[in-house]
Amino acid sequence: MRSFEFALLDWIQGNLRNPVMDLLMPAVTTLGNGGLIWIAFAGILLLIPRYRKAGAAVLAGLALEVICCNLVLKPLIARVRPCDVNTAVQLLVARPDDFSFPSGHTGASFAAVTALYADGNRLWIPALLLAALISFSRLYLYVHYPTDVLAGILLGAAAGWLGSQGIACVGGKLHHGL
Repeated sequence: MRSFEFALLDWIQGNLRNPVMDLLMPAVTTLGNGGLIWIAFAGILLLIPRYRKAGAAVLAGLALEVICCNLVLKPLIARVRPCDVNTAVQLLVARPDDFSFPSGHTGASFAAVTALYADGNRLWIPALLLAALISFSRLYLYVHYPTDVLAGILLGAAAGWLGSQGIACVGGKLHHGL
């Protein structure tokens, strides 16, 4: 598996790397740092009465994702980043100081997308585009393996769905006065 992963990462470096993408991908990945774009987005949704439930679902999904990804899986699995194995690749961003598996940028992005989708909010469509760009940027920048990103997608989707279901359950009980 590892040789396939490096083959894909090296293919991206050899075939897609160019000056425009070298400027764009660090900026895109910065949007996902700490999940801040998604936290800010959820905060805006919370301010708009008709989108409050969606904002709460996004925040719940993000909270679940950060616990599972950053507090449990990354330290437990302790996977070394590809840029630490293949040091010949010139990094365009500062080397992340945590472990590689799973991708937290990807997990947070897909937690937000899935929470929006599960809530029936059509904002999931543009969020998905941004999530896909952020996820790809992690491969382009050589800081994650493809399986890190895949695991981030799956973990984020599960967290977003669970967050949305939890908010729907709590919201229904509050709405019915229980």
